[in-house]
Order: sequence, then structure tokens, then C-alpha cells
Amino acid sequence: MSADRPVDDRHQPVMLGRCLDLLAPALEQPGAVVVDCTLGLGGHSQAMLERFPGVRLVGLDRDPQALKLAGERLAPFSDRFDPVHAVYDELPAVLDDLGLPRVQGVLFDLGVSSMQLDEEDRGFAYARDAPLDMRMDQSRGIGAAEVLNTYPPGELVRILRAYGEEKQAKRIVSAVVAERAREPFDRSERLVRVIREALPQAAKRTGGNPAKRTFQALRIEVNGELTVLERAVPAAVGRLAVGGRMAVLSYHSLEDRLVKRVFAAGAQHSAPPGLPVVPEEYQPRLALLTRGAEEADEEEVAANRRAAPARLRGVERVRAEVTG
Repeated sequence: MSADRPVDDRHQPVMLGRCLDLLAPALEQPGAVVVDCTLGLGGHSQAMLERFPGVRLVGLDRDPQALKLAGERLAPFSDRFDPVHAVYDELPAVLDDLGLPRVQGVLFDLGVSSMQLDEEDRGFAYARDAPLDMRMDQSRGIGAAEVLNTYPPGELVRILRAYGEEKQAKRIVSAVVAERAREPFDRSERLVRVIREALPQAAKRTGGNPAKRTFQALRIEVNGELTVLERAVPAAVGRLAVGGRMAVLSYHSLEDRLVKRVFAAGAQHSAPPGLPVVPEEYQPRLALLTRGAEEADEEEVAANRRAAPARLRGVERVRAEVTG
């Protein structure tokens, strides 16, 4: 069982060096505070605490098991580490509770964590049979099985198209609805088999495992990932101090487009068209630190396959909000 392996062996932080380099100018400031919004098993956090000995780190995660394991890993830094059980769109309330109006750094490492993929009873991985759960926090909400068994067909089609970008959504949902009428879904292996049988041969020859997009869509729906991210990224930008920096690792195009949109909007002036001079209050609040989205290099992808889809974007806060 992967749960018996040491935490260090179970998690290789993606694009670690580049993330630290992006955040470094902000985290080297005296009294700097950084928020790891997706603590996971604490790989990125440990590296930040080691490299920046003056930094205070707030680590958020919705998964109690991840918080426990990360807390054990980061115990040597307990005087500089605040673990918090929270979803990352709760960032403003967390910072208010800690008395932190502004922070110098924010890191998001989005998507499903290594631990969640590896734990067989979580149901995130389509490559092994497991209960269809997919909740990042198993103490709340409904699991993937309930979504499959109770959602109307039209809603399932919408989810597969919107969150999985699945072109064969109607075929898959028709097969799922017929199968659930015979017997409710409860295990991942049966869902994978139904998807395989529903797809035409041409669709099964490209794009890896044919269940990949459906599993992604179910996971996003179960955890409200895009809805949460839509609130969280602007909220995090809003709590950055001037000179503060933010890095976001995304793993599919839906996440990356959302992050790109928020960053691009902040990096443009908001003045009405036609003004000869852009007043201070309309000047850009953000400066882009990456040209487009950066990817992991071939060496890292060869060593860690989970780095292959990663896309990294970074920004710096260059201007405070002007209130009048």
C-alpha cells in the first residue's frame, strides 16, 4: 500500500525549482508570509521553509489526511508553519483569522494530489478498481457514485462536456443511464468498462485511457473545483502585498484558462477608452512573470510523469488598490 511509504517517497513536487525562483524575490523580504493554498503532502512547503528561513507559511488543504501527513513532515518548522483545514477559496477568512491582512507569496498546485491518486480507496484513478468516491474531503459532500446514479442524463452530459471536454459525452451518458437502471454504480472498474464499450473504435485509439476525461469531469463536479478556483484566484490576488508574488500550477486547460484570464485582466489597465493619459487608479495591478504558461522540461517529465501536463504561470503585485 502506498500509505505505508514515507511521505518523501510518495510525492515529487512539480516544477519545484522554478516555483521557488518565481517566488524568491518576495519571500526573501523580512517578515514575509507565504500561503500554500494546496498543501498536499507538503513538498513545495518544505522546500520554501528550507530555502527561506525567515518566512512564515500558512498551509491550506481540504483533505484532513493530507494535513495530518504534511503536519508530520513539517514538524521541524512548527514555529513558522500554520496548517489550516480549509478549501482555498476560504483564503480571505483564513488570513483574517490569523491577523494577516496581506501576504508576500501565494502558491497553488491545482488538481488531484499524489496521495489522493495513490490511495486505492479514494477512487480518483481510473487505472485501478476502487470505490467511486473522488471527494478530496471525505467528511463532506457527495461522492462520484451518487453523481452517476442520481443526476439527470442532461446534467451528466453537461458535466462531461464542460469539465471533461468529452466529445462522446452523449454516448457515454446513454450507456451509464442504461447500466445504472440495471444496478447502481459503486466501483471504478465497472465505469471504465462501460465507457470503453460505449465508445466507437476510433475514439479509443487516441488520447490515452478512454475513461480519463470522464473521471476528470466527475472529480471536478464532486469537489466543485472550477467554481472554487474562480473565487480563489482573484481573492488571492486581492490579498497580495505590493511586491508580493503568486505562482499557479495547472494540470488541464480549464484550470489554466481561468488562471490566465484573471492574470491577464490584472496586467491590463482598466481605463475607459480614449483617455490621453491613464490615471493612477486605472493602472495595471499585476505584472506577468511568465511568458504564457511554462512547462516542465524533458528531464523532469522523464523522472515524474505527473509533471507532463503541468502549466505554470506567475504574477507580481505592482500596485495597490486605489480606494476613493
